[in-house]
Amino acid sequence: MTTAVNPWLALPDGAPTAARTRRLRAAHELLVSASELPAEGVVRSVVLDSWRRSLGSGVDPEDGLPPVELLDAELLAYRAAHPLAPVLPVIRRLLVQDAEAGQMIVAVTDAAGRMLWVEGDRQLRARAEGVNFVEGARWSEDVAGTNAPGTALAVDAAVQIYGSEHFRRSVQPWSCAAAPVHDPVTGAVLGAIDVTGGDAVAGPHVLTLVRATVAAVESELRWLHRERPATVPAPAGPPVEARLEVLGRERAALALPGRTLELSVRHSELLFLLAEAAASGQGRNAAQLAAECHAGAAATVTVRAELSRLRRLVGADLLDSRPYRLVGRLRTDAEQVRRLLARGDVPAALERYAGPVLPGSHAPGVRQARDRLAVLLRRAVLTGHRPELLLRYAQLPEAREDAGVWQALLEVLPPGTPRRTAVAAHLHRLRLAGRAR
Repeated sequence: MTTAVNPWLALPDGAPTAARTRRLRAAHELLVSASELPAEGVVRSVVLDSWRRSLGSGVDPEDGLPPVELLDAELLAYRAAHPLAPVLPVIRRLLVQDAEAGQMIVAVTDAAGRMLWVEGDRQLRARAEGVNFVEGARWSEDVAGTNAPGTALAVDAAVQIYGSEHFRRSVQPWSCAAAPVHDPVTGAVLGAIDVTGGDAVAGPHVLTLVRATVAAVESELRWLHRERPATVPAPAGPPVEARLEVLGRERAALALPGRTLELSVRHSELLFLLAEAAASGQGRNAAQLAAECHAGAAATVTVRAELSRLRRLVGADLLDSRPYRLVGRLRTDAEQVRRLLARGDVPAALERYAGPVLPGSHAPGVRQARDRLAVLLRRAVLTGHRPELLLRYAQLPEAREDAGVWQALLEVLPPGTPRRTAVAAHLHRLRLAGRAR
């Protein structure tokens, strides 16, 4: 009786053999020199399929680096809003601590393959920078070729990639093991957890460890989902379910059970800022809210008075004081767009995005939130290279004068089409206007 070999394992026996390595290198050389795929059985089927996808996406096996799409403040804002941020301590406890001792790197990606956290052995991370294995870089198969996190996301399964199984030659000194992470409620892919290092990473025990970490992460996410309503204190009765619409609106609309209110500008700002604070499990005192509402001198007394009026308007079962915080469940359309972007669902996020957050507000806290969301959406649309999304995004007021958006749109539309001609004309006008200024 023979035992079936797990096709997702790179080295079922735990170590590479000279014959296996020679066979893989010869197969990859054929790919590079003649763009020809090896015969079935020469490389694992999961690798062969990935090589096909990489070729079809136009990835160069000899040249190029994965693009770095998120930088600095944009990366920090995106990570903070990502659903995997609350479970990072679990990943660090189960993988990162041992990775630092075992000369390995641990990476966590989003659903689009972008590296959100890269931690572990410092020397290895310094070496990995040479191939753009860094936070903010996208390692999906369509731009990076065959690699464990990108392939795991492409096939929605835990997988290992050993040495010359990588599509791009520059990555072949490395081996890696990765598995996708799913939302335990919706089943949507949230991202992937990857371990990268030397040949030892391609052994069976590492894939087992990655799978176990993913299971622990998904269990923690399920627990957080169950616990979230209970962590919001309510003075009496069940928590209020409410929704705040702030996108593209000068004054927010608050939907409460049985009634809908259009708030004043100041109440719109205050309630939105409290909703943003609640998303991170925090409240605000009057001085903090004053600083977030007023550019210049913080009018704490004025803010206290406005909050008192707001509390009478919406009810104490939604808004509490000392500190000021939401005690009911308040969802915002801005939060929904952020979550859709974090899952990589750009079409749905763009569909839901009705415009900037409270576009007429000059409150510093609102402006920061508005800018963060606008940057996240713009980046997601531009990096997707999808004509229909670029066309829809270009019609937004904030994109009408954005030459970068119209240039990206021009590049993806087929030559000779009327729509491309109109886009080129608009881009020309933008450039002329820019030179005139």
